[in-house]
This record gives sequence, structure tokens and C-alpha cells, in this order.
Amino acid sequence: MLTRTPRTILLTGGSSGFGALTVRALADAGHTVFAGIRQTAGRNAPAVADLRRYAADHGVDLHAVELDVTSQDSADAAVAHVLSAHGRLDAVVHNAGHMVTGPAEAFTPDQLAQLYDVNVLGAQRVNRAALPHLRDRGDGLLVWIGSSSTRGGCPPFLGPYFAAKAAMDALAVSYAAEVVRFGIDTAIVVPGAFTSGTNHFLHAGAPADTERSAAYDERYGALMAGLDQRLAALVPPDADVAQVAEAVVRLVDLPAGSRPLRTHVDPARDGSEIVSVVADRVRAEFFRRAGLDDLLTAGSSL
Repeated sequence: MLTRTPRTILLTGGSSGFGALTVRALADAGHTVFAGIRQTAGRNAPAVADLRRYAADHGVDLHAVELDVTSQDSADAAVAHVLSAHGRLDAVVHNAGHMVTGPAEAFTPDQLAQLYDVNVLGAQRVNRAALPHLRDRGDGLLVWIGSSSTRGGCPPFLGPYFAAKAAMDALAVSYAAEVVRFGIDTAIVVPGAFTSGTNHFLHAGAPADTERSAAYDERYGALMAGLDQRLAALVPPDADVAQVAEAVVRLVDLPAGSRPLRTHVDPARDGSEIVSVVADRVRAEFFRRAGLDDLLTAGSSL
């Protein structure tokens, strides 16, 4: 049963892709939404202008806020801005992320560290900025935009990105138990490989070690060049990336304590949903054996 109670929401990575779709969908549903976007006065100024036009044209409460998840100061300032503007924060959507493609060996350790900085540490910085307010209120929601690669089909040459998303998933699962006694729900949205409607592959990073990358070209060059087409062939033609945004809206509108831990949006059906049901059930059973039942809300074990 949906509540449609207006909430104040901060989303990271709101300039494009899942983020841009989700902030608009949340605003259309009647929520006050702050789209966290870095370089709002620079590279992403056009995205900010588009956001403002959408808000004006549709009469919705949608705003851009400067937020670089690789900076704790920026995360603190973004949350402070939301609280100053609206006096409350009800939900955080961890969407900021960056994809890379190429042979894992050809990525330098520094590149992997940078990827973790955005995909994993970025969520941690925003949590540290937002959770004190949510804990004090005794109410809130953390939504994490994950990836079906964490437990489903995992094609090669996306390894560093998949590893970072798996790390984020593990962090989200741990947070779920650690914040529930403060009245804070956790929901993980698990998109599959949407190859259209987002800029994931278009803006994907490449290995810095071009010499090692070239060593793979003879045997794997054609495969790597056509990886996005291979994945696209698995996706039904009627698959709509907007379904990810709709899933977030539904989670926000569900009553506290009833939200499922995972919501899969995977038209390609890579198997993640099957494995996740088993993994989350095992986790729930272990918690019960350990006497930690109260850390599992009604919707958190499946």
C-alpha cells in the first residue's frame, strides 16, 4: 500500500542516466527533490538548466545542489543546504557511479582506487553527512542503486566496475542492519544491463596502461568492441530504463518497515534475482540463529 506522503529526497549523480530520470519521477510524484550534481556552474551547467526548465514547466519541487561525492566537504555542504532550505531530509538515493570497460590487468591500481572513490566511498561520505539527521529524527530511507552483476551474469572486461558495485552492495547490506534500530530503512535497487537510455557505455572509462590493453586486442579486440551490442541483444526491445526510476518512486512511497531489501529491474534476466533470493534468505536465517531478529524488518529478508 503506497502512502504518497511528500518527502524531501537527496539523490547523488543526478545529471544524467538513472539519476536524471529518477529525480524527475520523484518530483512528479509530489516529493521535494534535490539532484546532487557536481560542477553545477561548469561542465554540468546544461544539465542544471534542463533540470530547472523541467521544474518550471511541470510545476514540481525539483532543485539542483552542488555535490561531488569524492569530497566530504561537498557532501556535508549539500546536506546542510537541503536542511537549510527545507528543514528536513527523509531519504538519500545513492546513485552516483562511473563505469569502465577494458582488460582488468590494464587498469592501474590508482584507477581502481578512483573507481571505488566514486562508487563506494562516495556513498560513505554522503551517509556520514546525512545519517546524523536521520538518526536524530528516528526515521529515514537509504536507497542504493546497485547492479545485477553483483550476483548475476558477469561478462568480462567490466571487472573493476563490477567489483566496485559489489563492494557497494556489501556496504548497503551491512548498513541495513546497523541503522534499522534508528527507524531507517534500506532498499537496494538492482538494475540489469540497460544499454540504451543511459550514458554508461558512452562515458565509460578506459585502462590507463594502453600497452597491456593492446596485448589483449589480438584475442579479445572484437569481443570488447562489440560488448555493448552483445548485452543489448539480451534486452527485450520494449525494455524501458524509466522502470528503474519508477522502482525508486515506489520504494519511497511504501510505508516504513515494509520495503523489500532488493528490487530487481532486469529485463535481460541475468539470474541476479534468483541468486539474491537465496543469499538474502540465508542472511535472514543466520540473523535469526544469532538472535538478531530485530535487525530484519518485515521486508528486509527477501
